[in-house]
Amino acid sequence: MLNSLTYSLPEKLETAVRSTFEEWQSEDKISRIWKKDASVWTNADEAKWLGWLASVEAELGKIQEYKDFAADLKSAGFTDVLLMGMGGSSLCPEVLSITFGAPNFHVLDSTVPAQIKTLEEKLNLEKTLFIVASKSGSTLEPNCFKQYFFEKLSQTVGKEQAGKQFVAITDPHSKMHGTAESDGFRKIFFGNPEIGGRFSALSPFGIAAGAAMGLETEDFLNRAAEMVAACRIENPQENAGALLGTILGVCQTHKIDKLTILTSPEIYDLGAWLEQLIAESTGKQDISIIPVDREPLLSVDDYSDDRTFVYLKLKDSNENGLSEKIDALASNGRPVVKIELAAKENLGQEFFRWEFATAVAGAIMRINPFNQPDVEAAKIEAKKITEEYEQTGELPAESPFFEANGIKLFTSEEYAKNLEKRVDGEKSLQKYLASHIVHLQENDYFALLAYIEMNAEHEKLLQKIREKVLLQELTATCLGFGPRFLHSTGQAYKGGANNGVFLQITADDAEDFDVPGQKYTFGVVKAAQARGDFQVLLDHKRRALRVHLGAGVKSGLEQLLSLI
Repeated sequence: MLNSLTYSLPEKLETAVRSTFEEWQSEDKISRIWKKDASVWTNADEAKWLGWLASVEAELGKIQEYKDFAADLKSAGFTDVLLMGMGGSSLCPEVLSITFGAPNFHVLDSTVPAQIKTLEEKLNLEKTLFIVASKSGSTLEPNCFKQYFFEKLSQTVGKEQAGKQFVAITDPHSKMHGTAESDGFRKIFFGNPEIGGRFSALSPFGIAAGAAMGLETEDFLNRAAEMVAACRIENPQENAGALLGTILGVCQTHKIDKLTILTSPEIYDLGAWLEQLIAESTGKQDISIIPVDREPLLSVDDYSDDRTFVYLKLKDSNENGLSEKIDALASNGRPVVKIELAAKENLGQEFFRWEFATAVAGAIMRINPFNQPDVEAAKIEAKKITEEYEQTGELPAESPFFEANGIKLFTSEEYAKNLEKRVDGEKSLQKYLASHIVHLQENDYFALLAYIEMNAEHEKLLQKIREKVLLQELTATCLGFGPRFLHSTGQAYKGGANNGVFLQITADDAEDFDVPGQKYTFGVVKAAQARGDFQVLLDHKRRALRVHLGAGVKSGLEQLLSLI
């Protein structure tokens, strides 16, 4: 059964959407997408990134390989699976494991030493299967993770045996392909080089992970195939993906550029995957759709006019009155989209619907939704910092513009002066934070970027900080943990519209350890990524403040919460 979609738009937007339907029909754009016609977008290199259109059919053709893989893992007696990746290589597996309840399937997408140690302590290394997921095979983080756990396991069972506990998901002829062969990996799954990471959910990056956690991959893909067929319909008004994409694209062109994502609790993690797909695809050339996930609900009248609401509901879910709140938003003239999943097993339908919708929205916004020009800038800055550390043994020196109670504040000289102008009387952390937050104007958004261990305790405190700002300023708010958001929403923060106010949070590491084969530690990698990310925000003239908490992360967050 196909997941349903209904929507409600104010009259002005409804007229614009219908006009866009007519334009797309007359110009045969749906058919042209399926023919890989790059002129639907910017006529650049889009045609070579459309392999995802055929991914469901391709994966169904390999279904026996996935069944054999699942049977092999079962017979081998592995008790846990650890997938190591970033962005598109890790977010879909995370959504699948949380949605389908696979407690022994773990995802590592953080260079924060405490996070790595917490995860390592959950595992019996000798009975764990390690999956290294990296399209290019040269992404820094998965390579560091692989080196760390391969070295650990080799010390216990020997290098030859260690390889039998590793699986690679990578593109053919990548650096990881070569590593996997030389280290005797148990299995290599090859991705399609014509599918970008964030469009790879229904490729081996999602399906091999699903097989490893015991997902019925054939049924999952057959259900997804129904949505593929529904996205082939040439009338955009009747096309399940084009309908959604047209609404998103038209809303953005009418300055409604915050997409607020609401979900049934059983599928809550889908928002994390949607964040990357939408932000990285649409946030460039100084325009963007900013996804807002897991934000506390406001009353209807408190929302500004820059929001579209999408509610992803699981049929028969215990939703605690969420439908009524969504209906109230629609009755109040807010753009609202409702999608109902017939069952959790229909999740693959939404992967494809949203991929197609994002491609359509990108065309309406007149951008290339398949590139990510500003992601590379942060990587380059981080690499400069790690290279300096390798040469000198120290991170580049930096000086806070203000320090008190063990907390340091950093920003550009220009923005520090700007903040100081708004500080009356004696300077304090509280006054500087207030000076930063007051920069939020109508139709802006606030983003917390936390380079700390991602755990329930830290997330709860950060959500409280987020909620304080939300209730005070009534602007959209986002929360991301670093470095994972660098491969997700980071593109939109740097390359999208300049309407974000950013609070980056960093901390010292209570414990640190080496990356095998390198001169740097995981803590150095994390620090370099945070500082590189922050520098690119400043280079793009973003209103950004960095708060360094020192060694006590929990106490530092509690102090920060009390100061805002």
